[in-house]
Amino acid sequence: LLVELVLLVVLVELLVLVVVVVLVVVVVELVLLVLEVLLVELVLLVVVDVVVELVLLVVVLDVLLVELVLLVVVLLELVVVVVLMVLVVVVVELLLLVLVVLLVELVLLVVLVELLVLVVVVVLVVVVVELVLLV
Repeated sequence: LLVELVLLVVLVELLVLVVVVVLVVVVVELVLLVLEVLLVELVLLVVVDVVVELVLLVVVLDVLLVELVLLVVVLLELVVVVVLMVLVVVVVELLLLVLVVLLVELVLLVVLVELLVLVVVVVLVVVVVELVLLV
């Protein structure tokens, strides 16, 4: 009976030891599972953060590109305005040159008319003198 009792105690101790080992294995497995889940969450968080940062960088670069294109358009408009101003100045100078040429032609016309009047007066004087000499 005593041997049976000792065997029973040893069996119970072995059973308790097996239960403890199984519990330790289960706890270790659970801890490993939790650690694995945490690692996956951390990796996902890092990947999502990197992707979001890259998308934001692309958006910022897009905005900068649009602003650069707008700046180029504004500069081109400025160049067009300057070219138009230069063309207006050239046209005004040409008009002034035409006015000067017209003024010179007018002065020459006046001089020609004065010369014609002088020739007519001289001819009249000569005719009058001839008539006076004839009489």
